[in-house]
Amino acid sequence: MKNIVISNIGKKYKRYPNKWSRLAEWSTGGRYCNHEERWALRGVSFDVQPGESVGIVGQNGAGKSTLLKILTGTTRPNEGSVYIEGNVVALLELGMGFHSEFTGKENAIMSCRMMGLNNEEILMGLPEIEKFSELGDYMDQPLRVYSTGMQVRLAFSVLTVVRHEIIIIDEALSVGDAYFSNKCIQRIRSFKEQGTTLLFVSHDPGAVKSLCNRAILIDQGILIRDGTPDNVLDYYNAIIAKKSKNEEIHQIETEFGRTSTRSGSGLARLVDIEMLDIAGQPARAFLVGDIAKIRCNISFNTSLENPTIGILIRDRLGNDVFGTNTYHLKIGKHSYKAGEYVTVVFTLSLNLGCGNYSLVTAVHSRDSHLEDNYDWWDQCLVFQVIPNDSFQFIGSAALPTKVEIQREHTDD
Repeated sequence: MKNIVISNIGKKYKRYPNKWSRLAEWSTGGRYCNHEERWALRGVSFDVQPGESVGIVGQNGAGKSTLLKILTGTTRPNEGSVYIEGNVVALLELGMGFHSEFTGKENAIMSCRMMGLNNEEILMGLPEIEKFSELGDYMDQPLRVYSTGMQVRLAFSVLTVVRHEIIIIDEALSVGDAYFSNKCIQRIRSFKEQGTTLLFVSHDPGAVKSLCNRAILIDQGILIRDGTPDNVLDYYNAIIAKKSKNEEIHQIETEFGRTSTRSGSGLARLVDIEMLDIAGQPARAFLVGDIAKIRCNISFNTSLENPTIGILIRDRLGNDVFGTNTYHLKIGKHSYKAGEYVTVVFTLSLNLGCGNYSLVTAVHSRDSHLEDNYDWWDQCLVFQVIPNDSFQFIGSAALPTKVEIQREHTDD
């Protein structure tokens, strides 16, 4: 017996060069066609047993959300078939189905009715929704005054007020605070123990490993791995670590890195910046504690005495995490002539917390770029730090830690 059977499904979308092309195709009944077809999913097949917990992982744009929308019936596949047995509830897009002018309680009642609960069940469930969400007086306030985290609290509390046979959750839980996310995970675990089937999309490897006994990996609309969370996530980490598979990260570089803030006199120029793994291969994804090399290629347009080359790592919020340069590292003095081309390599251990980071590089005089700034390149590239299974922690710094436990023995 299977809860869910997905057979060779595919979903494609039309992409028009402009709004007039869409109008022309519609008004001519399809005689005029000027669109490009893009497949969001193609040839995806898998099945899920009752009570199984399946994590769905993949980069942004891989097709994960499209798959969930097909499973919940909000969109239909262009090919293939979907079979689902059991009642399904889903938390996909934040606040979907909520009305901003209605209060939290009113939205909760409407959502419960949409899930098929009768008046008696809703009346019994409201106190539990209010208790679990911990929204207090905000339950009687219109939803437009809610923060995104408060909307997540309300949506998840409504979704799980009763146990369902199948629960589908997209990335919405990542919006909430750590305290409430932990409450959600505990409730999901309790449902799992009672036999609920779970489909869970997340970029958090820890959450996938904690909640799921199986994972599938989707890449560019194709299911490429199906197995244990450890094996699938290891493969996922491997492909995002390769430059050829770093399309998402390199796209960010194209849009934001290469055109970001850059200043300087131009007496020296940072020609190319690259991050390398321990084997010397270009990479954008590293495990916590991995050795990385930052290679800076610099051309000199005039002769310079003792220029300083520096690097600075920033987190996703733009906070400085770590920076150093050849001046602070007391690298020997060097002079360069006009037309000379130099490669400088920084080797460091990425003892950083999991997350996305950007790199700043600079060429200047003495200890700071504030005096003689030759070239300052902000967000010249971005990279990702992913979990290392042997060392779990929270925060932005991975500090090697030893623990000693001493037990005091007493005479009986």
